[in-house]
Amino acid sequence: MSYPGYPPQPGYPPQAGGYPPQQGAYPPAAGGYPPQPGMYPPQAGGYPPQPGAYPPQPGAYPGQPGPYSAVPSAPSPNQPYGMYPQPGGGMPQGPGMGYPGGPPPGQQIYPKAPSPNPSMPAYGGGYGGGAPAVPAINRGFRGTIQDFPGADPLKDAEVLRKAMKGFGTDEQAIINLLGSRSNRQRVPLLVSFKTAYGKDLIKDLKSELSGNFEKLVLATLKTPAQYDAYELKEAIKGAGTDEACLIEILASRSNAEIREINQVFKAENKKSLEESISGDTSGHFRRLLVSLAQVHRRRECYDVKLSYFEGQKLSGENKLGTDESKFNAILCARSKAHLRAVFHEYQHMCGRDIVKSIEREMSGDLESGMLAVVKCIKNTPAYFAERLYKAMKGAGTKDRTLMRIMVTRSEVDMLDIRQEYLKNYGKSLYTAISGDTSGDYKKLLLKLCGASD
Repeated sequence: MSYPGYPPQPGYPPQAGGYPPQQGAYPPAAGGYPPQPGMYPPQAGGYPPQPGAYPPQPGAYPGQPGPYSAVPSAPSPNQPYGMYPQPGGGMPQGPGMGYPGGPPPGQQIYPKAPSPNPSMPAYGGGYGGGAPAVPAINRGFRGTIQDFPGADPLKDAEVLRKAMKGFGTDEQAIINLLGSRSNRQRVPLLVSFKTAYGKDLIKDLKSELSGNFEKLVLATLKTPAQYDAYELKEAIKGAGTDEACLIEILASRSNAEIREINQVFKAENKKSLEESISGDTSGHFRRLLVSLAQVHRRRECYDVKLSYFEGQKLSGENKLGTDESKFNAILCARSKAHLRAVFHEYQHMCGRDIVKSIEREMSGDLESGMLAVVKCIKNTPAYFAERLYKAMKGAGTKDRTLMRIMVTRSEVDMLDIRQEYLKNYGKSLYTAISGDTSGDYKKLLLKLCGASD
Protein backbone atom coordinates (compact mmCIF):
# COMPACT_ATOMS: atom_id res chain seq x y z
CA MET A 1 0.00 0.00 0.00
CA SER A 2 1.20 3.52 -0.74
CA TYR A 3 0.79 6.56 1.51
CA PRO A 4 0.81 10.19 0.40
CA GLY A 5 4.28 11.64 0.65
CA TYR A 6 6.05 8.27 0.81
CA PRO A 7 7.71 6.28 -1.99
CA PRO A 8 5.54 3.58 -3.54
CA GLN A 9 5.66 0.23 -1.80
CA PRO A 10 5.72 -3.00 -3.77
CA GLY A 11 2.28 -4.53 -3.69
CA TYR A 12 -0.08 -6.78 -5.53
CA PRO A 13 -0.68 -6.11 -9.24
CA PRO A 14 -4.12 -4.73 -10.18
CA GLN A 15 -6.78 -7.42 -10.18
CA ALA A 16 -8.73 -8.17 -13.29
CA GLY A 17 -12.42 -7.43 -13.16
CA GLY A 18 -12.09 -4.67 -10.59
CA TYR A 19 -14.31 -1.67 -10.61
CA PRO A 20 -13.19 1.25 -12.75
CA PRO A 21 -11.97 4.33 -10.88
CA GLN A 22 -14.79 6.51 -9.54
CA GLN A 23 -15.37 10.03 -10.86
CA GLY A 24 -13.71 12.55 -8.53
CA ALA A 25 -12.02 9.97 -6.34
CA TYR A 26 -8.37 9.93 -5.49
CA PRO A 27 -6.12 8.44 -8.22
CA PRO A 28 -5.15 4.81 -7.63
CA ALA A 29 -2.05 4.54 -5.43
CA ALA A 30 0.99 2.99 -7.12
CA GLY A 31 1.00 -0.73 -6.57
CA GLY A 32 -2.11 -0.66 -4.45
CA TYR A 33 -5.69 -1.75 -4.78
CA PRO A 34 -8.01 0.09 -7.18
CA PRO A 35 -10.37 2.63 -5.58
CA GLN A 36 -13.33 1.13 -3.74
CA PRO A 37 -16.89 1.74 -4.91
CA GLY A 38 -18.88 4.34 -3.07
CA MET A 39 -15.87 6.45 -2.23
CA TYR A 40 -16.83 10.02 -1.44
CA PRO A 41 -15.38 12.68 -3.74
CA PRO A 42 -13.25 15.36 -2.09
CA GLN A 43 -15.44 17.86 -0.26
CA ALA A 44 -15.25 21.47 -1.38
CA GLY A 45 -15.08 24.25 1.15
CA GLY A 46 -13.25 22.33 3.85
CA TYR A 47 -11.40 24.26 6.50
CA PRO A 48 -7.78 25.13 5.61
CA PRO A 49 -5.06 23.72 7.87
CA GLN A 50 -4.88 25.64 11.13
CA PRO A 51 -1.66 27.55 11.83
CA GLY A 52 0.39 25.99 14.58
CA ALA A 53 -1.30 22.61 14.31
CA TYR A 54 0.67 19.43 14.63
CA PRO A 55 2.08 18.05 11.32
CA PRO A 56 0.47 14.91 9.91
CA GLN A 57 1.60 11.85 11.77
CA PRO A 58 3.58 9.25 9.84
CA GLY A 59 1.55 6.20 8.99
CA ALA A 60 -1.86 7.80 9.27
CA TYR A 61 -4.37 6.93 6.60
CA PRO A 62 -5.35 9.69 4.19
CA GLY A 63 -8.29 11.66 5.46
CA GLN A 64 -8.24 10.03 8.91
CA PRO A 65 -7.65 12.15 12.03
CA GLY A 66 -4.27 11.64 13.58
CA PRO A 67 -3.64 11.35 17.30
CA TYR A 68 -3.55 15.13 17.70
CA SER A 69 -6.70 15.93 15.76
CA ALA A 70 -8.91 18.53 17.35
CA VAL A 71 -11.57 16.88 19.47
CA PRO A 72 -13.72 18.40 22.24
CA SER A 73 -11.82 18.05 25.48
CA ALA A 74 -13.41 16.92 28.71
CA PRO A 75 -13.34 19.43 31.57
CA SER A 76 -10.32 19.05 33.77
CA PRO A 77 -11.09 17.77 37.28
CA ASN A 78 -9.10 20.71 38.57
CA GLN A 79 -11.04 23.29 36.60
CA PRO A 80 -12.08 25.97 39.11
CA TYR A 81 -15.74 25.75 39.63
CA GLY A 82 -18.26 28.02 38.09
CA MET A 83 -19.62 29.93 41.01
CA TYR A 84 -17.73 32.98 39.85
CA PRO A 85 -16.91 33.75 36.23
CA GLN A 86 -13.52 32.30 35.37
CA PRO A 87 -12.58 33.66 31.97
CA GLY A 88 -9.56 31.94 30.56
CA GLY A 89 -8.89 29.52 33.36
CA GLY A 90 -8.39 29.06 37.04
CA MET A 91 -8.38 31.11 40.17
CA PRO A 92 -5.08 32.78 41.00
CA GLN A 93 -3.41 31.31 43.99
CA GLY A 94 -0.45 31.73 46.25
CA PRO A 95 1.17 29.70 48.98
CA GLY A 96 -1.26 28.46 51.59
CA MET A 97 -4.43 29.40 49.76
CA GLY A 98 -5.58 25.79 49.60
CA TYR A 99 -6.99 26.19 46.11
CA PRO A 100 -6.61 22.99 44.08
CA GLY A 101 -6.19 24.47 40.61
CA GLY A 102 -3.94 27.28 39.47
CA PRO A 103 -4.05 29.56 36.43
CA PRO A 104 -2.56 28.37 33.18
CA PRO A 105 0.97 29.59 32.45
CA GLY A 106 1.03 33.20 31.36
CA GLN A 107 -2.55 33.91 32.41
CA GLN A 108 -3.09 37.57 33.25
CA ILE A 109 -5.34 38.14 36.22
CA TYR A 110 -5.16 41.93 36.12
CA PRO A 111 -6.65 43.90 34.44
CA LYS A 112 -8.77 41.74 32.13
CA ALA A 113 -12.51 42.06 32.53
CA PRO A 114 -14.63 38.88 32.60
CA SER A 115 -16.20 37.53 29.49
CA PRO A 116 -19.98 37.07 29.47
CA ASN A 117 -20.89 34.07 31.57
CA PRO A 118 -23.93 31.95 30.72
CA SER A 119 -26.30 32.14 33.61
CA MET A 120 -29.24 30.15 34.81
CA PRO A 121 -32.35 31.22 32.92
CA ALA A 122 -35.08 32.64 35.11
CA TYR A 123 -38.28 30.64 35.15
CA GLY A 124 -41.40 32.61 35.76
CA GLY A 125 -43.99 31.88 38.36
CA GLY A 126 -41.72 31.01 41.26
CA TYR A 127 -41.77 27.28 41.94
CA GLY A 128 -45.19 26.49 40.52
CA GLY A 129 -45.93 24.38 37.46
CA GLY A 130 -45.35 25.53 33.94
CA ALA A 131 -43.97 24.41 30.65
CA PRO A 132 -41.29 21.73 30.44
CA ALA A 133 -37.62 22.56 30.10
CA VAL A 134 -36.41 24.82 27.35
CA PRO A 135 -32.80 25.28 26.28
CA ALA A 136 -30.86 27.72 28.46
CA ILE A 137 -30.40 31.17 26.96
CA ASN A 138 -27.12 33.00 27.34
CA ARG A 139 -28.21 36.23 28.99
CA GLY A 140 -24.67 37.39 29.59
CA PHE A 141 -23.11 38.21 32.94
CA ARG A 142 -25.76 38.32 35.69
CA GLY A 143 -23.63 39.20 38.69
CA THR A 144 -23.12 42.60 40.32
CA ILE A 145 -19.35 42.40 40.91
CA GLN A 146 -16.99 42.24 37.93
CA ASP A 147 -13.24 42.57 37.41
CA PHE A 148 -12.12 46.14 38.07
CA PRO A 149 -10.31 47.43 34.96
CA GLY A 150 -6.64 48.15 35.56
CA ALA A 151 -6.57 46.81 39.13
CA ASP A 152 -3.05 46.26 40.47
CA PRO A 153 -2.62 43.86 43.44
CA LEU A 154 0.38 45.76 44.86
CA LYS A 155 -1.42 49.11 44.69
CA ASP A 156 -4.52 47.53 46.25
CA ALA A 157 -2.35 46.11 49.04
CA GLU A 158 -1.00 49.61 49.65
CA VAL A 159 -4.55 50.98 49.97
CA LEU A 160 -5.37 48.33 52.59
CA ARG A 161 -2.13 49.01 54.46
CA LYS A 162 -2.85 52.74 54.65
CA ALA A 163 -6.42 52.04 55.80
CA MET A 164 -5.11 50.09 58.81
CA LYS A 165 -1.94 52.04 59.61
CA GLY A 166 -1.72 54.37 62.58
CA PHE A 167 -4.55 55.28 64.93
CA GLY A 168 -8.01 54.23 63.82
CA THR A 169 -9.09 52.34 60.71
CA ASP A 170 -10.41 53.74 57.46
CA GLU A 171 -13.29 51.28 57.03
CA GLN A 172 -14.67 53.14 54.04
CA ALA A 173 -11.43 52.64 52.10
CA ILE A 174 -11.65 48.88 52.80
CA ILE A 175 -15.29 48.81 51.69
CA ASN A 176 -14.57 50.76 48.50
CA LEU A 177 -11.71 48.45 47.55
CA LEU A 178 -13.17 45.02 48.37
CA GLY A 179 -16.61 46.02 47.14
CA SER A 180 -15.28 46.87 43.68
CA ARG A 181 -12.92 43.93 43.05
CA SER A 182 -13.92 40.50 41.80
CA ASN A 183 -13.05 37.40 43.80
CA ARG A 184 -10.13 36.57 41.53
CA GLN A 185 -8.76 40.06 42.17
CA ARG A 186 -9.34 39.98 45.94
CA VAL A 187 -7.77 36.59 46.72
CA PRO A 188 -4.25 37.49 45.41
CA LEU A 189 -4.16 40.40 47.86
CA LEU A 190 -3.17 37.90 50.57
CA VAL A 191 0.10 37.26 48.74
CA SER A 192 0.72 40.79 47.47
CA PHE A 193 0.20 42.24 50.97
CA LYS A 194 2.68 39.80 52.51
CA THR A 195 5.14 40.40 49.65
CA ALA A 196 5.03 44.18 50.09
CA TYR A 197 4.92 44.44 53.89
CA GLY A 198 5.93 41.06 55.31
CA LYS A 199 2.67 40.87 57.25
CA ASP A 200 -0.39 38.65 57.20
CA LEU A 201 -3.38 40.54 55.79
CA ILE A 202 -5.93 38.32 57.58
CA LYS A 203 -4.29 38.89 60.98
CA ASP A 204 -4.13 42.63 60.40
CA LEU A 205 -7.80 42.80 59.41
CA LYS A 206 -8.82 40.74 62.46
CA SER A 207 -6.92 43.12 64.74
CA GLU A 208 -8.58 46.19 63.19
CA LEU A 209 -12.17 45.05 62.53
CA SER A 210 -14.90 43.33 64.55
CA GLY A 211 -18.36 41.82 64.46
CA ASN A 212 -20.25 40.99 61.29
CA PHE A 213 -18.23 43.49 59.28
CA GLU A 214 -15.03 41.58 60.07
CA LYS A 215 -16.66 38.25 59.14
CA LEU A 216 -17.95 39.65 55.85
CA VAL A 217 -14.57 41.15 54.91
CA LEU A 218 -12.78 37.86 55.63
CA ALA A 219 -15.39 35.94 53.59
CA THR A 220 -14.62 38.07 50.53
CA LEU A 221 -10.94 37.02 50.71
CA LYS A 222 -11.60 33.28 50.37
CA THR A 223 -11.88 31.41 47.11
CA PRO A 224 -15.40 30.06 46.41
CA ALA A 225 -14.36 26.50 47.28
CA GLN A 226 -12.59 27.62 50.45
CA TYR A 227 -15.62 29.60 51.60
CA ASP A 228 -18.06 26.76 50.93
CA ALA A 229 -15.79 24.22 52.66
CA TYR A 230 -15.44 26.57 55.64
CA GLU A 231 -19.21 27.08 55.89
CA LEU A 232 -19.86 23.34 55.69
CA LYS A 233 -17.34 22.71 58.46
CA GLU A 234 -18.93 25.39 60.65
CA ALA A 235 -22.38 23.92 59.98
CA ILE A 236 -21.25 20.49 61.18
CA LYS A 237 -18.92 21.18 64.10
CA GLY A 238 -19.99 21.70 67.68
CA ALA A 239 -23.33 21.06 69.31
CA GLY A 240 -26.16 21.03 66.81
CA THR A 241 -25.99 21.05 63.04
CA ASP A 242 -26.98 23.83 60.67
CA GLU A 243 -28.93 21.57 58.33
CA ALA A 244 -30.18 24.49 56.23
CA CYS A 245 -26.60 25.52 55.40
CA LEU A 246 -25.65 21.97 54.38
CA ILE A 247 -28.70 21.73 52.14
CA GLU A 248 -28.23 25.17 50.58
CA ILE A 249 -24.63 24.58 49.53
CA LEU A 250 -24.90 20.94 48.42
CA ALA A 251 -28.22 21.40 46.59
CA SER A 252 -27.18 24.49 44.62
CA ARG A 253 -23.62 23.75 43.47
CA SER A 254 -22.61 22.10 40.20
CA ASN A 255 -20.58 18.91 39.75
CA ALA A 256 -17.36 20.89 39.29
CA GLU A 257 -18.12 22.99 42.37
CA ILE A 258 -18.87 19.94 44.52
CA ARG A 259 -15.68 18.22 43.32
CA GLU A 260 -13.56 21.19 44.36
CA ILE A 261 -15.35 21.62 47.68
CA ASN A 262 -14.57 17.97 48.46
CA GLN A 263 -10.89 18.49 47.65
CA VAL A 264 -10.53 21.63 49.75
CA PHE A 265 -12.56 20.22 52.66
CA LYS A 266 -10.37 17.13 52.93
CA ALA A 267 -7.13 19.13 52.55
CA GLU A 268 -8.11 21.55 55.32
CA ASN A 269 -9.83 19.14 57.73
CA LYS A 270 -7.95 15.85 57.20
CA LYS A 271 -11.33 14.21 56.86
CA SER A 272 -13.63 13.83 53.86
CA LEU A 273 -16.85 15.78 53.57
CA GLU A 274 -18.80 12.53 53.27
CA GLU A 275 -17.33 11.22 56.54
CA SER A 276 -18.18 14.46 58.31
CA ILE A 277 -21.76 14.44 57.01
CA SER A 278 -22.27 10.77 57.88
CA GLY A 279 -21.08 11.31 61.43
CA ASP A 280 -23.38 14.26 62.06
CA THR A 281 -26.68 13.31 60.35
CA SER A 282 -28.85 10.22 60.08
CA GLY A 283 -31.57 8.42 58.16
CA HIS A 284 -32.89 9.47 54.76
CA PHE A 285 -31.59 13.01 55.30
CA ARG A 286 -28.05 11.68 55.61
CA ARG A 287 -28.52 9.63 52.43
CA LEU A 288 -29.71 12.71 50.58
CA LEU A 289 -26.70 14.80 51.67
CA VAL A 290 -24.23 12.01 50.87
CA SER A 291 -25.79 11.64 47.42
CA LEU A 292 -25.54 15.39 46.81
CA ALA A 293 -21.88 15.37 47.91
CA GLN A 294 -21.02 12.99 45.05
CA VAL A 295 -20.14 14.25 41.58
CA HIS A 296 -22.60 12.18 39.57
CA ARG A 297 -25.27 14.56 38.33
CA ARG A 298 -25.56 14.20 34.59
CA ARG A 299 -24.87 17.05 32.22
CA GLU A 300 -27.48 19.33 30.69
CA CYS A 301 -29.39 16.85 28.53
CA TYR A 302 -32.59 14.93 29.00
CA ASP A 303 -34.36 11.89 27.66
CA VAL A 304 -38.01 12.52 26.78
CA LYS A 305 -39.10 8.90 27.23
CA LEU A 306 -37.17 8.53 30.47
CA SER A 307 -38.60 11.79 31.84
CA TYR A 308 -42.11 10.45 31.15
CA PHE A 309 -41.27 7.15 32.86
CA GLU A 310 -39.69 8.81 35.90
CA GLY A 311 -42.51 11.32 36.20
CA GLN A 312 -44.90 8.36 36.22
CA LYS A 313 -42.72 6.59 38.78
CA LEU A 314 -42.78 9.54 41.19
CA SER A 315 -46.51 10.11 40.71
CA GLY A 316 -47.04 6.44 41.56
CA GLU A 317 -45.17 7.01 44.82
CA ASN A 318 -47.61 9.81 45.57
CA LYS A 319 -50.50 7.33 45.51
CA LEU A 320 -48.94 4.33 47.26
CA GLY A 321 -46.90 5.96 50.00
CA THR A 322 -43.56 7.65 49.59
CA ASP A 323 -40.41 5.68 48.93
CA GLU A 324 -37.77 8.33 49.70
CA SER A 325 -35.02 6.31 48.02
CA LYS A 326 -36.70 6.67 44.60
CA PHE A 327 -36.96 10.45 44.99
CA ASN A 328 -33.33 10.47 46.13
CA ALA A 329 -32.08 8.43 43.18
CA ILE A 330 -33.80 10.62 40.59
CA LEU A 331 -33.27 14.06 42.15
CA CYS A 332 -29.54 13.59 42.81
CA ALA A 333 -28.45 11.91 39.57
CA ARG A 334 -30.34 13.53 36.70
CA SER A 335 -29.48 16.77 34.92
CA LYS A 336 -31.43 19.92 35.68
CA ALA A 337 -32.96 19.98 32.20
CA HIS A 338 -34.10 16.38 32.56
CA LEU A 339 -35.56 16.97 36.02
CA ARG A 340 -37.57 19.96 34.84
CA ALA A 341 -39.16 17.66 32.26
CA VAL A 342 -39.76 15.04 34.98
CA PHE A 343 -41.47 17.64 37.18
CA HIS A 344 -43.70 18.67 34.27
CA GLU A 345 -44.71 15.04 33.64
CA TYR A 346 -45.31 14.56 37.36
CA GLN A 347 -47.71 17.50 37.52
CA HIS A 348 -49.47 16.36 34.36
CA MET A 349 -50.01 12.86 35.77
CA CYS A 350 -51.06 13.58 39.35
CA GLY A 351 -52.44 17.12 38.99
CA ARG A 352 -50.20 18.55 41.68
CA ASP A 353 -46.87 20.35 41.65
CA ILE A 354 -44.05 18.23 43.07
CA VAL A 355 -43.29 20.92 45.69
CA LYS A 356 -46.78 20.50 47.14
CA SER A 357 -46.42 16.72 47.15
CA ILE A 358 -43.10 16.83 49.02
CA GLU A 359 -44.61 19.20 51.59
CA ARG A 360 -47.52 16.78 52.04
CA GLU A 361 -45.60 13.49 52.06
CA MET A 362 -42.36 14.35 53.91
CA SER A 363 -41.34 16.20 57.05
CA GLY A 364 -38.39 17.57 58.98
CA ASP A 365 -34.89 17.91 57.54
CA LEU A 366 -35.65 15.47 54.71
CA GLU A 367 -38.55 17.64 53.55
CA SER A 368 -36.33 20.75 53.68
CA GLY A 369 -33.59 18.98 51.76
CA MET A 370 -35.86 17.63 49.02
CA LEU A 371 -37.58 21.02 48.67
CA ALA A 372 -34.24 22.78 48.33
CA VAL A 373 -33.12 20.42 45.57
CA VAL A 374 -36.40 20.82 43.67
CA LYS A 375 -36.51 24.61 44.07
CA CYS A 376 -32.89 25.01 42.94
CA ILE A 377 -33.64 22.95 39.84
CA LYS A 378 -36.87 24.78 39.01
CA ASN A 379 -35.61 28.32 39.66
CA THR A 380 -32.27 28.89 41.39
CA PRO A 381 -32.58 32.71 41.79
CA ALA A 382 -36.06 32.33 43.34
CA TYR A 383 -34.65 29.78 45.82
CA PHE A 384 -31.95 32.20 46.97
CA ALA A 385 -34.41 35.10 47.08
CA GLU A 386 -36.55 33.01 49.44
CA ARG A 387 -33.51 32.17 51.59
CA LEU A 388 -32.64 35.87 51.85
CA TYR A 389 -36.22 36.82 52.70
CA LYS A 390 -36.37 34.25 55.52
CA ALA A 391 -32.94 35.34 56.80
CA MET A 392 -34.22 38.89 57.31
CA LYS A 393 -37.82 38.14 58.22
CA GLY A 394 -39.08 38.77 61.75
CA ALA A 395 -37.04 39.56 64.84
CA GLY A 396 -33.33 39.09 64.40
CA THR A 397 -31.30 38.46 61.26
CA LYS A 398 -29.61 35.23 60.21
CA ASP A 399 -26.41 37.04 59.34
CA ARG A 400 -24.44 33.95 58.39
CA THR A 401 -26.99 33.05 55.71
CA LEU A 402 -27.22 36.65 54.52
CA MET A 403 -23.43 36.99 54.19
CA ARG A 404 -22.96 33.63 52.50
CA ILE A 405 -25.55 34.24 49.79
CA MET A 406 -24.47 37.83 49.11
CA VAL A 407 -20.81 36.82 48.75
CA THR A 408 -21.26 33.60 46.77
CA ARG A 409 -23.92 34.85 44.35
CA SER A 410 -22.60 38.37 43.72
CA GLU A 411 -20.66 37.16 40.67
CA VAL A 412 -23.17 34.56 39.51
CA ASP A 413 -26.84 35.60 39.44
CA MET A 414 -27.39 38.45 41.90
CA LEU A 415 -29.28 40.48 39.27
CA ASP A 416 -31.75 37.59 38.84
CA ILE A 417 -32.05 37.13 42.61
CA ARG A 418 -32.90 40.82 42.95
CA GLN A 419 -35.62 40.50 40.30
CA GLU A 420 -37.14 37.46 42.03
CA TYR A 421 -37.01 39.19 45.41
CA LEU A 422 -38.83 42.25 44.11
CA LYS A 423 -41.41 40.14 42.26
CA ASN A 424 -42.15 37.75 45.14
CA TYR A 425 -41.85 40.02 48.20
CA GLY A 426 -42.90 43.44 46.97
CA LYS A 427 -39.74 45.40 47.75
CA SER A 428 -36.18 45.50 46.53
CA LEU A 429 -33.44 43.39 48.11
CA TYR A 430 -31.41 46.60 48.52
CA THR A 431 -34.21 48.12 50.61
CA ALA A 432 -34.58 44.97 52.70
CA ILE A 433 -30.85 44.88 53.52
CA SER A 434 -30.83 48.61 54.30
CA GLY A 435 -33.65 48.19 56.81
CA ASP A 436 -32.26 45.07 58.49
CA THR A 437 -28.54 45.83 58.89
CA SER A 438 -26.42 48.83 59.87
CA GLY A 439 -23.00 50.46 59.80
CA ASP A 440 -20.03 49.29 57.74
CA TYR A 441 -21.54 45.81 57.57
CA LYS A 442 -24.55 47.24 55.73
CA LYS A 443 -22.37 49.32 53.39
CA LEU A 444 -20.37 46.32 52.18
CA LEU A 445 -23.51 44.18 51.79
CA LEU A 446 -25.07 46.91 49.65
CA LYS A 447 -21.91 47.03 47.51
CA LEU A 448 -22.39 43.31 46.82
CA CYS A 449 -26.09 43.85 46.12
CA GLY A 450 -25.28 46.51 43.54
CA ALA A 451 -28.29 48.82 43.46
CA SER A 452 -31.95 49.21 44.31
CA ASP A 453 -34.57 47.94 41.83
